Amino acid sequence: LLLQTYLQSATLRIEETRVKSRDTDQWMSYRLLPDNLKERIRRYEQYRWQETSGVDEEHLLMNLPKDLRRAIKRHLCLSLLKRVPMFEKMDDQLLNALCDCLKPVLYTEGGCIVREGDPVNEMFFITRGNLMSMTTNGGKTGFFNSDVLKSGDFCGEELLTWALDPNSATSLPISTRTVKSMSEVEAFALMAEDLKFVATQFRRLHSKQLRHTFRFYSQQWRTWAACFIQAAWHRCCRKKMEDALREKEERLQLAIVNDGSTSLSFGAAIYASRFARNMMRILRRNATRKARLQERVPARLLQKPAEPNFSAEEQ
Repeated sequence: LLLQTYLQSATLRIEETRVKSRDTDQWMSYRLLPDNLKERIRRYEQYRWQETSGVDEEHLLMNLPKDLRRAIKRHLCLSLLKRVPMFEKMDDQLLNALCDCLKPVLYTEGGCIVREGDPVNEMFFITRGNLMSMTTNGGKTGFFNSDVLKSGDFCGEELLTWALDPNSATSLPISTRTVKSMSEVEAFALMAEDLKFVATQFRRLHSKQLRHTFRFYSQQWRTWAACFIQAAWHRCCRKKMEDALREKEERLQLAIVNDGSTSLSFGAAIYASRFARNMMRILRRNATRKARLQERVPARLLQKPAEPNFSAEEQ
């Protein structure tokens, strides 16, 4: 009897999926969608069926009693949240509240999850698959930074500062990166209003340690830090070269002053002339190289991210 019930249920879901697929094809044809969009929709529906067998997981959980739903969400999401450095030190009460807010999402390969410059309205915690996170620093010429996000990683960290800072603006933060799926991706999404509500209830967690942790693991802060170090390295190299040239010039002047003979003075004059020509050639070459570096790595144009303030009290 149990097997018969299961088979009937599976058959019903397959029939519902077939009808839905037919209706979707008719709708796509009616709206004259291009072939590439049709293929992406079909691929997503196929992937969703493969992962869930037609079961609406979120709807199923919402129909369960509250305590049972929370226990299931904790089983599914707690270990994922604890892998996130921003949340690993938080107490169970906050983690349980966050688990209850998470919603399962699926993305097919090549999907764009968020675009640079768009408002960020949710965070994503990856359980399977890979994402490519990229930034052009607001579209600046010659600037590009990318990173691969995998299982256990998250994106949308701009929401953390916005939600945890009691003095943040009411409007949603702007994404500093574009995130695309490199493969089929399973993740849990945390909406902005849910994160803001949970953060408001737990102000005692807004500590200096949390701010430092955020800065260390934030993609935006790490990109700025890498560019800052790179710019400092270029300045150091230029300074060392300038110091070396200055030392050679001082040694030459000292040699001329200490040289008393006419023949040696003539030789020193020739050496000074050659040194001057070489120095001008080096300076011109360095100036050209410096211009190219500035075009290729506009590190000094990268604006420092806003300092998160997690400890202030609401006005």
